[in-house]
Amino acid sequence: MKILPKLVKGMRDYGAVELYKRNHILSVIQSVYACYGFAPLETPALEYRATLTGKYGEEGEQLVFNVLKSGNFLEGMDPALVSTTAKEIRKYITDKGLRYDLTVPLARYIAANQHQLLFPFRRYQIQPVWRADRPQKGRYREFLQCDADIIGSTSLVCEAEMLQLIYDVFTRLRIRDAQVKVSHRGILSAVSGAQEGSEAEKTFCMVVDKMEKVGFDAVSAELSGKGFSTQAIASFASLAQLQGTNVERLTQLQTVIGGTERGAKALALLTECIKLVQALGAPDDCFVLEPTLARGLAYYTGLVMEATIVGAQVGSVGGGGRYDKLGTLFGGAEWSGIGFSFGIDRLYDVMECQGLFDAVVGHTTEVLLLNMDVQTEAPLLLTLSQLRAAGFKAEMYPERAKLKKQFAYADKKKIPFVLILGEEELAANAYGLKHMETSRQKQYTWSELCMVLRKMLNETK
Repeated sequence: MKILPKLVKGMRDYGAVELYKRNHILSVIQSVYACYGFAPLETPALEYRATLTGKYGEEGEQLVFNVLKSGNFLEGMDPALVSTTAKEIRKYITDKGLRYDLTVPLARYIAANQHQLLFPFRRYQIQPVWRADRPQKGRYREFLQCDADIIGSTSLVCEAEMLQLIYDVFTRLRIRDAQVKVSHRGILSAVSGAQEGSEAEKTFCMVVDKMEKVGFDAVSAELSGKGFSTQAIASFASLAQLQGTNVERLTQLQTVIGGTERGAKALALLTECIKLVQALGAPDDCFVLEPTLARGLAYYTGLVMEATIVGAQVGSVGGGGRYDKLGTLFGGAEWSGIGFSFGIDRLYDVMECQGLFDAVVGHTTEVLLLNMDVQTEAPLLLTLSQLRAAGFKAEMYPERAKLKKQFAYADKKKIPFVLILGEEELAANAYGLKHMETSRQKQYTWSELCMVLRKMLNETK
């Protein structure tokens, strides 16, 4: 039976050109993370279901890729269960899942290693995550996240640093029209009228989080259907109508929620955060106060952030916020943390659209050695080894094909230099080097060759 070479929906292959571009994004983000004192961490792709459940809200948990138990997982199961719903039977036949994000695995790691770690703990993590979502433009089932988190401090300096970090990444990547929306969960908590930290409050935030997709009217109808009061919905409508600068919006918010304890606390924290970001030297417009911002994940408790690109049809390119009680779910201390995650695949799409990859080096091989005849094969192989030992990325054309074909290979693969070692060069104890872009060709001694190659390759970077 013939098997079609078909990709699973929501997954993508990455060829060399795509990887050069993606690695460029990763190198920039890693360098910024390092400047801010973050250290790397990696966790497994698989986590126990008990680790993943209860942290993302009902809708989020439906998107977790569950993994069947090993062996005959139906053995000993009550036959009556086989006819039940997929949701009910899932807990009997699965015990693991692919990680949904990098924050919950981080919390599990810290809870397991809390006595060996130094707090505040600053870590970054760049790994793929999986979500059983409906694939569409800018939304994939497997995607790479780049997280940075500060654990063990409640200081608002951490919030300010995170906002500055986001601004620095966009600046270094030269991305235009980036916008970072910022709010505080306390704003929606005050508006909802629900008890702080309750399921009702989480439900309110998760419904509000859909507004960009379904619109205000649909969100209002769903809130009403879930039992939220007319006053709560009216107050939420007031949030959606705020305009002006961040300071002007804070003033307007005082009218809406300033009289509530939770609202006043949230506004005070946001006001202080603005001052700290300004003290770091970031421009006043590096983020926009957006009080309707919810970030649907259930574990956020304070500041929430979301990065978008104005005019780009890819959704958010990153998000994060403050979470205070995630550690207790694993028996750890009630430590506080704040983090932000960039979605590399969406950043890639944005940079492609904005033409920001033009200067990215698109080759690995720097020198191609032409295979001309059997007499020069042995010295050519020796030269190949010497070039690699000297730190150059080199390859030799394997067959003794026509030179036109070998030059065409170098051209299509964008190899900048071709080395020629024929009888004439061997007799002169020299090496012919051709620069493919200019077609200039000249003979050099070995020491001259290495010097010229390094100089010219550095000029192209």
